[in-house]
Formats: sequence, C-alpha cells, structure tokens
Amino acid sequence: MATLAGVFVWDGQRIEEEELQRSAQEMKHMENISSLFQGDSQRLDPRAEQGEQPWEMIMDKKHFKLWRRPIEGTHLYQYRVFGSYTDVTPRQFFNVQLDTEYRKKWDSLVIKLDVIERDLATGSEVIHWVTHFPYPMYSRDYVYVRRYSVDQENNLMVLVSRAVEHPSVPEDPEYVRVRTYESQMVIRPHKTFDENGFDYLLTYSDNPQTVFPRYCLSWMVSSGMPDFLEKLHTAALKAKKLELEVRDYLAAKGLEGGEGKAPAAEPKGEGSRSPAQLEYA
Repeated sequence: MATLAGVFVWDGQRIEEEELQRSAQEMKHMENISSLFQGDSQRLDPRAEQGEQPWEMIMDKKHFKLWRRPIEGTHLYQYRVFGSYTDVTPRQFFNVQLDTEYRKKWDSLVIKLDVIERDLATGSEVIHWVTHFPYPMYSRDYVYVRRYSVDQENNLMVLVSRAVEHPSVPEDPEYVRVRTYESQMVIRPHKTFDENGFDYLLTYSDNPQTVFPRYCLSWMVSSGMPDFLEKLHTAALKAKKLELEVRDYLAAKGLEGGEGKAPAAEPKGEGSRSPAQLEYA
C-alpha cells in the first residue's frame, strides 16, 4: 500500500546489522580455510556450513580465485571471489567502490547511477543503476539498497547490497528490470586501512532474465566479474596516482575520531535527505 501511495517504507527493506555480521563471518571462514589449505587451491572450498551446495572452482588466477554453486530451484548460480591486492590501500579501494559519481567516469558500462533515498537511522541507501549488457541484449536496470560498515576494532570493511522496489523508480520499457540481486563485499587490510595491501571476499548473485542457456549466462558472469574487479582496481590506482577527489566514506563513518560507527539518526521523517547529504553520493 505504501508503494502504491508513492512512499518508500524502510522497515523490512534496510540492510540490518545482522546481514553485515554474516558477511564478516563469511570472510573469517574463508581466512580459516585459506590458512588450513595454503598452497592447495583446489581444496579451497568456500562452503559456509555443512549441508550446503558445494562450490565449484572455475577460475584460479594469481590474484584471485572464483567459484560458483547452483542456486536451488533455479537455473542460476551464486558466485564467490577471494582475492588480494598489494598496490593500493583498502581505504582507496573501498571509497572508489562506493563513490557513484566517480564510477560514472571509470565504468563505461554505466548508463545511470544515482542515489534515490537514504535512511538516516542506518545509512542504508537506495541506488538506481542502469548498465549496458552485451549485444544483442537490452540494457538492465537495478534498484537496490546498500549499506556499508567500517569495523576498526576487527580491521574489516563490509558492503552489502540487495534488490528492492522503490515507488520513484518505475520500470522503463527501454530497460529490463533485474529484481533478484545480492552482493556482499568484505575487505580485510593486511595492516591498516591506509597501508597498501588487503584481501577481499565478494559473493554475488542476480537474475538478469536472459533467454540464453545456463552455460552462456555462466560464461558471461564468470568473465565479466574479473573484468569489473580489474577495472575497479585500476580506478583505485588512478585515483591514488592522480590524487583525484573521491569521497572518503571511512571518514564519514567517524574513523578520524576512532569511532568507526554509523552516525545516529537525525530527528527528521523517514527517508528525509538534504542536498548537502547527497553531494558526493
């Protein structure tokens, strides 16, 4: 009813603390397995718990490993990347990933990327993203909520996103709306947030609603994901080298003061936002 009335209700839609914690636990699990089977990548099975579908390794490169596993009841896969970079700081990599304005410059596939609304209680944001797909497919558009967390005590950064519906972004006949989408990125600095070197864990799934067979879709995702990560890495290096202005999201979380927590909710109505708050979003 709220959607029909043109109002977005955050209850049940915002990214909760438990979702961030689950992603952090996944990273801890991967680190434990990596330590146990160091040097034997074929045995590195990023299975979260016993009884789950096993992960199949489909790519093993110097700086990252890529797995997939079928999503029960569908023709789709969930993907997981575990990798490292040593020539850029975690802060730079994280900020470049979050800065929507900068992404419009370095990601040539982006048609539109805008922050639609922000939840003052948690810092969750609703994003509208329109992206090119390989010819002859139509471009896809995503409406999703995202939230990030910076845990200074445990030396972790987490970004969680998933699809939502928002009344101010109706379907456009020019694009195919992707209604199933989830992404979790966890970054573990090798030392500190401002020294080069970190590990990252990316878990991803979506349903792009193509008519292509499963193996074709799997090939597109498995080749596209490493390409995106390398473009992201290159963009972080470029921002560092040229000292480009990229919003510092870690400072926005209060890290400069050593707190590392999201700001408290302001005494405004649900979904309220000001131009100043969205200046760099």
